[in-house]
Amino acid sequence: MADGLTSIDLRQKRAKLVNDARVYFDIESVKGEPSAESLARIDAMHAEVDRLTSAIERAERQETLESGLQNSIGAPSASGLSGASNEEAAKEKARLEARAWNQYLRGGMASLSAEERVVALPRFQNAQGTGSGAAGGYTVPEGFYNELISAQLAYGGMLEAGFILNTDSGNALPIPTENDTGNTGSILSENTQASAQDVVFGAVTLNAYTYTSKIILVANQLLQDTGVNLNALLQMKMAERIARAVNAHFTTGTGASQPTGITVAGTSGVTAAAAAALTWDEVAIDLVHSVDPSYRRNGRFMLADSTLKALKKLKDGDGNYLWRPGLVMGDPDTIAGYQYIVNQDMPAMTTGLKPVAFGDFSKYFMRRVNGVQVLRLTERYADYNQTAFLAFQRWDGQLVDAGTHPVKYITMA
Repeated sequence: MADGLTSIDLRQKRAKLVNDARVYFDIESVKGEPSAESLARIDAMHAEVDRLTSAIERAERQETLESGLQNSIGAPSASGLSGASNEEAAKEKARLEARAWNQYLRGGMASLSAEERVVALPRFQNAQGTGSGAAGGYTVPEGFYNELISAQLAYGGMLEAGFILNTDSGNALPIPTENDTGNTGSILSENTQASAQDVVFGAVTLNAYTYTSKIILVANQLLQDTGVNLNALLQMKMAERIARAVNAHFTTGTGASQPTGITVAGTSGVTAAAAAALTWDEVAIDLVHSVDPSYRRNGRFMLADSTLKALKKLKDGDGNYLWRPGLVMGDPDTIAGYQYIVNQDMPAMTTGLKPVAFGDFSKYFMRRVNGVQVLRLTERYADYNQTAFLAFQRWDGQLVDAGTHPVKYITMA
């Protein structure tokens, strides 16, 4: 808990701060153009709102974990002792596998004990074409892979918003589409033959582009320090680097030798009247209603934090704010009643750019080839007394649009 407060306490505190900021802003606006000092105070209050939002997320995660722990303690296994024994055996196997992988990262295959080799050899698969032994590339074990994927989800926004499709190979993958929305049935007169109306099919093809974490150098002294969690270090660095590159391409990628980003594959819904500002009508009415109602059911906004800050200040003609905070646990913050995703790779509110997208982002398919390859290079930087690590992962992304445009965006004037 943050400062001993529950998530409900934090939400109430944030709601009060939001209201105070709005009242202060309204008072200053009545006086005329707010001064630089007034704007700085308002920005500070907004920064505190953002801090409380992060604290709420952490508190809710902790409460969920504690609830799950209590349930697991209070509910014995239906399989009795046998189930507990199998569960303990699985945990021990996972611990041994993690220990073997950690030891491999530190010293290569030659450093593994006999017990660790029994686990490592069938699980750490040598990647073809990268050599063998300590200098080779290995497909990481499941635990490392799962943690790396979890860390990737924390970056950007597209991995959170879209639909991830896992495949075992990287062959071209066509996703079939069809658009029959322009066709209708008809009344058939007696003794009359029914007419034909074909369904037109299409396809969106997903490829597999190889992303690299780039080389991560680690001093051998650090590798030998048993107090360092090398697993966590490499998971975080590899996840951050690959996720940043992937998210950028899933957002603004051109589709030429890289994924097609949502701002490229999406469709223009509205053009703003100004080059660096948005209005309530453009966001809450024009953009939202430019998307077909069938997609609005799952509609969400996507925007950068700087754009979110600007939208938090927008009000309708009755003084109601466009942005509203969630007041209870599990209740998300909203823009015009819709949830939103902060994606720092979304363009800024600048002439000709596309700062806000809205629609059903589950129609954006992200193809991930299962597995992460890790190279451990022991000789290349030996004269620096360093060992290098290098990861590869394959991704592609494309909006599956059959012609009815599930995601649209605002274009600045």
